Amino acid sequence: MTLPAEWHPQAFVQLTWPHPNTDWAPILREVTECYCQMAREITLREPLLIVTPQPAQAKEALALHGVSLQDVSFFECDTNDTWARDHAFITCLEGGRRVLHDFQFNGWGLKFAANHDNQINRRLSESHTVEGRYACQLDFVLEGGSIESDGEGTLLTTASCLMAPNRNQPLTQCEIEQRLRATLGCKRVLWLHHSRLAGDDTDGHIDTVARFCNPETIAYVQCTDPADEHYAELQSMEAELQAFTTASGQPYRLLPLPMPAPIYDPTDLDEAGNPQRLPATYANFLILNSAVLMPTYGQPDTDRQAIERLEAAFPSRTVVGIDCRALIRQHGSLHCCTMQYPKVC
Repeated sequence: MTLPAEWHPQAFVQLTWPHPNTDWAPILREVTECYCQMAREITLREPLLIVTPQPAQAKEALALHGVSLQDVSFFECDTNDTWARDHAFITCLEGGRRVLHDFQFNGWGLKFAANHDNQINRRLSESHTVEGRYACQLDFVLEGGSIESDGEGTLLTTASCLMAPNRNQPLTQCEIEQRLRATLGCKRVLWLHHSRLAGDDTDGHIDTVARFCNPETIAYVQCTDPADEHYAELQSMEAELQAFTTASGQPYRLLPLPMPAPIYDPTDLDEAGNPQRLPATYANFLILNSAVLMPTYGQPDTDRQAIERLEAAFPSRTVVGIDCRALIRQHGSLHCCTMQYPKVC
């Protein structure tokens, strides 16, 4: 059994659509526009599955934004929220077939309701909307955004997330690693102990800070401003990445991504009455069959720098920027909203 890398040929991508009963309600128009932009770019390259309790409204929004429905399928069911990366199947390949791992999603450590989101996978499988062998892993909490696979047996993850309270405690790091090996077929796990971004609800998901681009290359968020609150943390993370080696014992090729200028939510205040900083990051990109969708934040200089860095990382793919200033209002970005499903080759 193997957990394919994200650049493995894909059969389709899943989006879980925003609706008035989600936390998106105050900015539903803006976030729906962002989802339509993602849907347009995905459907230009591969099929799209949309999970939603309101398929008619989703179809109407897509049509208004000029998105062709030819390669879009809809699955109607209740949802709490829209973060498909963390509630969708984590899909392995075994013997020419998909293995659909249904891990428990508990709202990032019981922070948010997830009762509907945690039933989506079983319903997708029972309806044969997603084909593959269903593998119930609901006794173990694991979110797709918390792990990165190089497709060759190496997982990259963060201790702050997988070892967080209200997930899988009192399991030890060794016991968690054994479970990852047993279910996902990985041979080794690289643990980062520094990764946290301000405003992050996930306890430090790896897909916000460091991503495999190929088995020898990792793109990561670099902070070079000593005045930035992330400076010490991300400098320590950079040192950890520099110490990692590939399975063959070679240092990784490391590609630094810039830090966006701080973005704050004026409607979300801390105890002192100050606006909360949002976890804007260029590492939250999605690899598609012929493109990379990258979040942008209305910052021309850093947006352009990030696109150029990812173009160097993915020379055979087109890098497409998607304005994610609406998405970041709920403390997530582009990769968090999506889940790819591998082709069975």
